[in-house]
Amino acid sequence: MEINALWHNALCIMAEFAAMLGEVDAFSAQAAAARVGFTRFLRPDGQGLYDVIDGPDGVDDLIRPNQIFAVSLPHSPLTACDQRRVVETCRRYLLTSYGLRSLAPGSTDYHARYAGDVRQRDGGYHQGPVWGWLLGHFALAAYRVTGDADVAVALLVPMRDAMFDQGLGTIGEIFDGDAPHDPRGAPAQAWSVACTLQAWHTLRGAHPDAEGS
Repeated sequence: MEINALWHNALCIMAEFAAMLGEVDAFSAQAAAARVGFTRFLRPDGQGLYDVIDGPDGVDDLIRPNQIFAVSLPHSPLTACDQRRVVETCRRYLLTSYGLRSLAPGSTDYHARYAGDVRQRDGGYHQGPVWGWLLGHFALAAYRVTGDADVAVALLVPMRDAMFDQGLGTIGEIFDGDAPHDPRGAPAQAWSVACTLQAWHTLRGAHPDAEGS
């Protein structure tokens, strides 16, 4: 699903480049087609997006965080109403203080803790642990659907604690899915830092007086 969202976003950006350069726009029509096709990912129960369609086992209806990209990217393939549903689904099932869970609790394969031997840890890597780098994307998506930069910036504030609990002055890789969300994995992860900073700068630019400096 997220590959399709990224593809739509890329086509829209290429259309903008073509307009800036005075070139023939060969991308807007493709972006429109991608947007129409993307509606197949919409869940009829209103709980966001399917993670996979047309897979070996048909539709994968597990609630995963990848769907947040369909809202956080500059160009969304979704209507405003569907964007709100994605954000609400991620908020309800996946959001923690330090990022989004990789799988909703209650799922059969959900791992509340990232622990055990190498095989156990690898098997649960995408089955519940919280990914810190996705907190920035959730904050951007929340701002998109609410227009409230103060609230969106406040979502990033708990990351201050992570900068002292896991890797001094940086942000780590993952956290346990269940509270208290103990830090796990690498103590310093570039994309966790980059995505948090990018969201913070974007939101501060949208509202310079927003808290969280």
